[in-house]
Amino acid sequence: MSDVTDFDSLRRAMADNSEEPEGPARNARAEQLLAEAEKLTIPLAVIEALGHQLKVYNYSSEKDKMFVPFARLLRMWDERPEDFDEYETHSLHWVFKWMSSGMLDQPHIPLASIEKWLGEMEHRYRLAGHSERAVRSAEFSVAAHVGDVARAERAYAAWLAADRDSMADCHACELHGQGWWQAERGRDAEAIRLWGPVLAGEFTCAHEPHTVLASSLVPLLRLGRLDEARAHHLRGFRLVRAMESMRGAYADHVEFCALSGNEARGLELLAERPTYFTDDGHPRSKLEFMAVVALLMDRLSELGLGGQRVPGPAGRDWTARELAVHARGEALALAAGFDRRNGTAHVSERARARMDQPPLVERLPLGVRTTATRSAGAAAPVPAAATVSGGSEGAAEPDLSALLIEARRLSDTLQPHAIEAWAAVSRAAEDVELAARDRAEIADHQAMDLGPEGIALFEEAAGLYAEAGDPGEALAARARGAYVRALTGAVPEALAVIADLYDRVLALYAEDGTGVRQTAAVLMSRARILMRRVHEAEGATQEAALADAKAAVGEVLALVDGQAGDDVRLAARAAEAQAMLAELAALAGDVGRAAELFARASEAFVGAGLPWFAVEYEARLAGLAHHLGDTAEAERALRAALEHGGPHLEAPGRAQLHLQLAEVLGGRGLAEEAAEHALEAAHWADEAGESRTLGAWARQQLGGFLLQQGRFAEAAEVLESALPDLTAEMHGDGAVVQTQWWLGDCLSELGEHREAAERRLQAAEIARHWPEQHDHATLAHLAAESLGHAGLHTEADQAYARADALWRELGNVHGLVRSLRARAWLALRPADTAGGRDGGQDTASALMASAISECTAALDSADDEEARRRLVGELGHTHRQFSDLLARSATEDAEDESIRAALEAALAQVTQAVAVFAALGDDALHSRTGAELAAGWLEADLSRPARAAARARAVLTAYEGHDEADEAARERRAEAEQMLQVVEEQDTE
Repeated sequence: MSDVTDFDSLRRAMADNSEEPEGPARNARAEQLLAEAEKLTIPLAVIEALGHQLKVYNYSSEKDKMFVPFARLLRMWDERPEDFDEYETHSLHWVFKWMSSGMLDQPHIPLASIEKWLGEMEHRYRLAGHSERAVRSAEFSVAAHVGDVARAERAYAAWLAADRDSMADCHACELHGQGWWQAERGRDAEAIRLWGPVLAGEFTCAHEPHTVLASSLVPLLRLGRLDEARAHHLRGFRLVRAMESMRGAYADHVEFCALSGNEARGLELLAERPTYFTDDGHPRSKLEFMAVVALLMDRLSELGLGGQRVPGPAGRDWTARELAVHARGEALALAAGFDRRNGTAHVSERARARMDQPPLVERLPLGVRTTATRSAGAAAPVPAAATVSGGSEGAAEPDLSALLIEARRLSDTLQPHAIEAWAAVSRAAEDVELAARDRAEIADHQAMDLGPEGIALFEEAAGLYAEAGDPGEALAARARGAYVRALTGAVPEALAVIADLYDRVLALYAEDGTGVRQTAAVLMSRARILMRRVHEAEGATQEAALADAKAAVGEVLALVDGQAGDDVRLAARAAEAQAMLAELAALAGDVGRAAELFARASEAFVGAGLPWFAVEYEARLAGLAHHLGDTAEAERALRAALEHGGPHLEAPGRAQLHLQLAEVLGGRGLAEEAAEHALEAAHWADEAGESRTLGAWARQQLGGFLLQQGRFAEAAEVLESALPDLTAEMHGDGAVVQTQWWLGDCLSELGEHREAAERRLQAAEIARHWPEQHDHATLAHLAAESLGHAGLHTEADQAYARADALWRELGNVHGLVRSLRARAWLALRPADTAGGRDGGQDTASALMASAISECTAALDSADDEEARRRLVGELGHTHRQFSDLLARSATEDAEDESIRAALEAALAQVTQAVAVFAALGDDALHSRTGAELAAGWLEADLSRPARAAARARAVLTAYEGHDEADEAARERRAEAEQMLQVVEEQDTE
């Protein structure tokens, strides 16, 4: 049986349907409601049902269905305009604009018909007495669409010159159209300026700032305003994600991803909306969507990923290369249909230009996690290997010589990429007979690159050095092999080997058989091995190991002291020795000395022209500074580490440093800069393949910093992206709870209260198992607030009751009182009381009385003055809220005596609030005067003008000589003056 039985039930059903998500289901319901309206035989019911149908069609992918109901409405108007009430008359003329743009979006409707319709619109608006502003705006849209720039500029000027009236689009939509035209004409900065009020939230509507945020993305990229572009994408995509009718804006976000190095994110967006590939109800937005699909797929192909599987139209699997061809064909076919209708080539030209755009940014980190663009089985593109030119042996020799010279230069000066340079030498020398020294150096560097697997190669290198007549370097190579052996855990074996090498190199050095550099290499390997023993030893054994290591490091310093000169290697030995002493000091518990020595080591590396070696020690120094509470030094060290590392920092290390710096800056309250470093940390963690570990941490922190700045939509996107990767096992359940908590705060600020409640309840469920229950209580309380805002009042009361019990158990009177007050307000709602409104009033009053009792009892036992003052303030606010609740319960349909009794009870409570706040003196002045004014209005309602006037004068007296800049004081004085005026009028009646 139908739920529509009369006009009122029809209107309720249409209102309910308007709240449903956009899409075919809502449209089908509107069609059904029209059929129900026709059964009522009320013309206005049919008119309203047709208007409802028009609206849901317009805000869906089935825009092409609008024309039939509008034609019927227009015929009804022409035949019997008296059947339309004022609202429906306005709506009919308003929808003319939808028809104009709707026709333009359908290529099968002839341009002549559109021009005729434009004239019809102008005629009817003139008859109805409307401004031509909306007509000129529609004319501008037609001219811009067909590419008639001169006419578009004339219509644009006329549009802006005409008076705004009730038929003009809302400010937000108008500004979007004006900014779009400026961007279309290449005036990006002017477009952003025009969109400013919409972006700032001054003007909004059902589709704004959604479309402005989307339209601003590419102009911002072109202007180089990358931070704004990132923010607009995160904020804007959240708005359009659930709105089926916004395929054009959705396309703008895909385009942004393709042009900013976020191809993987673009693929995720395509996967979220599979129907956008095939929905035909709005050809123009399908053209826009298919054009950016082609753009994204071509971009993937340019990156060597044309064979990757990608989301596409249902029914088959697609590679990027295949979808690029398909999407381009679809876009150009749709554009050709428009151009045939328009008699121009403008739409096709725009489509080609959009599809052929080059990237505007190599990579703009967004902070949100995306899956890898590359499929699991695809190999990453790699640069071509170094080759030796020429075909003969003689032609190859000069290239090999050059490679050898460069490799020796890099390794002798400890430059980054020395290992890679020797690898290039090795490849070039595969078919060349080299001298023993050359082969020794190749083997030595191959061994360094291989780590534990290269131990045998160190021995081979040693043999070749000996063959080349360099016994000292042979001993140094074997010492390097011994140290690598120690890294595998074989410390005793490594010590045995190094002891022999140590004796032999010292003897050789004493006989001038080798130089300082080779000797220092052996001594440093010995010191490193002894440092490994320190880390593995415990107790008394560690103390002995510490002493041995310290002595070994001292020998290195004694050997190289004053001998480094221009020898970078010797300078590096001295610097590393200082760092070893710093580490030993830290292990011995002398943190201050350790920090001093790490700083000295870092300075030595930088002074030697080797800043990249200082990165590790600045990072260690930052940790020690943090331990010592010296946040300024920690910040300096982390900044220095990032600066010293420069382009040589590996992605994992860069991510770690940025994340640590973000945490330090965040601790200092510098949320904006902290967010920048957290964003960098997330980006580099993704680059390092650590999205699920370090990347999740970085995103969690980034979300928190964005939340601190009030950037709630961006923060929500980032936190939602982080949450799937945050696990109790990897990150700790505290991180999971904090993320859910922050996300709940964001969603609450965004008005998504049901979702906020869900997040807060999930966090509370985890915190329920913690020994300390304060977080559990707070989250239960916050969840109750969200449930209440979401209209789930029964569930909200249950959550508040849970918080009540927790606050009571914790002895937190303030939390308990606030939850009791909140429950009282919930109880006053008639829908939530089985016993009717009176039963709700009784429950609400009982809860408020309980809150007062809890405050009073806590005051009786409080012995701390500050705690007492806080409780007094809480008691005052509770009396004040009790008064408001009682006053609100005095409904207009109650008996006069019942109303008077409620107002008297309310007056008694607010009078107590005045007295309580007065006890706090000037600290509670505004609270006291606010309560005094509330009491005055109650006195007036009870027909006691003299008492009301007395209270108003008391407020004015309280603010005599008060600071004029105090806004609260100005408001209180103004309200008191208003009260005096009202009661004087009462006296004269």
